[in-house]
Amino acid sequence: MGVVNITKNTTMICAPLMAQSVEQVLSNMYQAKAEGADVVEIRLDCINNFQPGKDLEIILTKKPLPVLIVYRPKWAGGLYEGDEHKRLEALHLAEDLGADYVDFELKVASNTLGKQYSSHQSGTRFIVSCNLDCETPSEEDLGYLVSRMQDTGADIIKLVVSVNEITEIARIFQLLSHCQVPIIAYSVGERGLVSQLLSPKFNGALVYGSLKGTPVLGLPTVESLRQTYKVEHINADTKVFGLISKPVGHSKGPILHNPTFRHVNYNGIYVPMFVDDLKKFFSTYSSPDFAGFSVGFPYKEAVMKFCDEVHPLAQAIAAVNTIIRRPSDGKLIGYNTDCEASITAIEDAIKERGYKNGTASFGSPLAGRMFVLAGAGGAGRALAFGAKSRGARVVIFDIDFERAKSLASDVMGEARPFEDILNFQPEKGAILANATPLGMHPNTDRVPVSEETLRDYQLVFDAVYTPRKTRLLKDAEAAGAIIVSGVEMFLRQAIGQFNLFTGKEAPKEFMREIVLAKF
Repeated sequence: MGVVNITKNTTMICAPLMAQSVEQVLSNMYQAKAEGADVVEIRLDCINNFQPGKDLEIILTKKPLPVLIVYRPKWAGGLYEGDEHKRLEALHLAEDLGADYVDFELKVASNTLGKQYSSHQSGTRFIVSCNLDCETPSEEDLGYLVSRMQDTGADIIKLVVSVNEITEIARIFQLLSHCQVPIIAYSVGERGLVSQLLSPKFNGALVYGSLKGTPVLGLPTVESLRQTYKVEHINADTKVFGLISKPVGHSKGPILHNPTFRHVNYNGIYVPMFVDDLKKFFSTYSSPDFAGFSVGFPYKEAVMKFCDEVHPLAQAIAAVNTIIRRPSDGKLIGYNTDCEASITAIEDAIKERGYKNGTASFGSPLAGRMFVLAGAGGAGRALAFGAKSRGARVVIFDIDFERAKSLASDVMGEARPFEDILNFQPEKGAILANATPLGMHPNTDRVPVSEETLRDYQLVFDAVYTPRKTRLLKDAEAAGAIIVSGVEMFLRQAIGQFNLFTGKEAPKEFMREIVLAKF
């Protein structure tokens, strides 16, 4: 189990092009080819002053890779508002001029394709598409819709939805797995990202990726599909791992875990999962294919009640950042790899600077020190328990004072109102740890403490790792403190997660090299 099958799947990577001029279309086609796309989708309705005879000939005679032609009318979510007959004539002309694929909307496909197939002698393949801007239909209704699309005689069918929750995408995966003709099916928007990334696993005909410099919400980049996810090697046996969080756009987990899976010859994929409802999520994605999860903000505490068993350390901390589906019985087992990751990162930074610990009997440079903690959520709890285990005295600030008091009681520490941290005067040699989202991209200018108090801390740690050096760390470094980036904690907790995900020993140096190069 888990050994990589090197056989490539047949899923193609497509770059959607919405350029406003023929010149830009040509430029984008060459860029798409250079970045690794197999095919480009050209939206003719986006081209200003489009002239079918002239422009299509230029595009199709100069194309450096296969082309999918789309001429979307306004009634189907596009920009074209002209005569319908002329629009269809342009699509037929695209076939005559050698387009590899031509897209027809379901509304017009029955009549149009029936006539086309009677004289169809070109190599063009017809796609029948349907864009649903309503609530995602039930599996039964989707099946009926797909049956209608198949009845048109299409070579490929394409279904686009807009989900409200990631759980609705399971219906898309069902379609991909059971459709009798090649199918493209996905959801738009941030919650739809996994429908692109996991499409090859469920036998999707095509996955979309944006070009570098032109990001599209809910789409991975072509480059990431080729380099990070290596989608050509994803197959039905690929185990799925992912980050359960809200939001997920900041996650760098895929950049680290996916290359490491391949490095140890493990058939797995790690994807971001934008989750709104934990109960629905675990109920929907309950198959052995979904083998494990990282847990991010804001779910590290709430997720515990969905675990069948919880490791004693995670139970004590009352926060889980890693879940494994046990192969023998399918039960969800919760762990915490944040605790040791964060505390050892802080300890090692102090040791590297040659500072002595406060109380030698503990053997930790944190022993006897004041440990000032901003944030009492999942990451904060891991830090607090870790600091207490090393003999530190923990002072906790949280926007929810009751939560701060609860954690302080658990670690025999002290709780204070969050607003007091701005001007709090710590003891000499104190440690400051930020476990709040303050300073995370895109709100990078926010910090939990004032610059004036930073000179009083010997070390400042920030659990935020996007950006790598937050404003808090920059200010602390300028004030003369030792700084520890959340990237170091991220790396160490990811090593622990990888061991749990795969049952293999994580290649630590390989993972560190990735972090140094790409974070």
